[in-house]
This record gives sequence, structure tokens and C-alpha cells, in this order.
Amino acid sequence: MSSDFEGYEQDFAVLTAEITNKIARVPRLPPDEKKQVVANVEKQLEEAKELLEQMDLEVREIPPQSRGMYSNRMRSYKQEMGKLETDFKRSRIAYSDEVRNELLGDDGNSSENQRAHLLDNTERLERSSRRLEAGYQIAVETEQIGQEMLENLSHDREKIQRARERLRETDANLGKSSRVLTGMLRRIIQNRILIVLLAIVLVITILTAITFSVRRH
Repeated sequence: MSSDFEGYEQDFAVLTAEITNKIARVPRLPPDEKKQVVANVEKQLEEAKELLEQMDLEVREIPPQSRGMYSNRMRSYKQEMGKLETDFKRSRIAYSDEVRNELLGDDGNSSENQRAHLLDNTERLERSSRRLEAGYQIAVETEQIGQEMLENLSHDREKIQRARERLRETDANLGKSSRVLTGMLRRIIQNRILIVLLAIVLVITILTAITFSVRRH
């Protein structure tokens, strides 16, 4: 399983490096090429998110005692992903001619105020994104804790079931031993009764023989 995770890590590293390079190139590109690169970056960001989801699923399959290291790596990758998305948004807002013309218009006197207002809104969006990311992280950690508790409960349940099976086997063995001892005791009693009967017959025979012997004399 760890080999799959490492494979996703390598793909994520290559993909994020390409995204970083393209984001840095966006401001210097002509409009037509810029639009194509922006669309390509959006597609690659979606691919990076899918890789993160696959990595997250792989981490959930790791035993709890070995999961801590991978969880820390996942947090750093998610932070890197958030930074890439933020840089991409800033690049598009600050340098895209289409977005700038649509939002600022042709009024040069108010362009700086509008730009400041736009950047302020961007900061608010970033803060909201960070809060959502923090909430998501808390939800993931809570889910992991719940999963660990369920796994522990499952292990405890298996132990209890094994203990019950051993008790059943012990009861069965005790039942067999009890039946064997009962049979042995019954045979001992029967043997003793038989010995007593033989002794009585022997005594009667001896007495009878003595009686006949006395009568003859």
C-alpha cells in the first residue's frame, strides 16, 4: 500500500511543479496564449485534487499505529495545494486583461480604488478558504479518530468472541470429562456390588458345606 502512496506522491510533485511554472508564466504571456495556459492550469489543479483524494484514501487504509507520518505529509500537501490555488487566483486577477477590463472599466481615476477593493475581496476569499480548509481538516481528523475507535472496538469484539469460543470448548470438554467420570463411577459401583454378592454367595456356600459336614458326624 505504501508503494501506491509514494507513486501518488511522485505524480503530485511533478504536477505541482508544472502548475507552479505555468502560474509564474501567466503574467508574461500574450492574451491568446494566456487563456490557453489558464485553462490548462485549471485542468491540472483538478488532477492534483484527485491525486490528493487518492492519497487520502490510501492513508485511511494504513494501520493506526503507522498513520501519523502519512497524515502529516498529507497536511503539508493540502497546504501546498491551497497555496497554488491562491497564487493562481492572484495571477488571474492581477494580470488578466479580460478580468481587469471587466471589473475596472475605462475610468482611470478610480482604477486604483477598484483594484484595492478587488484585492481586499480576494483577501476575504482567501481567509474564507483557509477557514473552510481548517474545517475540512478537523472533519478528516475526526473521521480518522472515529475510524480508529471503530477498529479498536472491532478488535475488542474479536477478542471477546474468541474468549467465548474458548469457554464453549472448555464447557464441552468438561461435559465430556463429567460423562467419562460418571461412567467410571458407575462401573466401580457395579464392580463393588458384584464383589459383595460373590462374597455373600461364598459365605453361604461355606456355611452350607459346614452344616452338611456337621450333620454327617
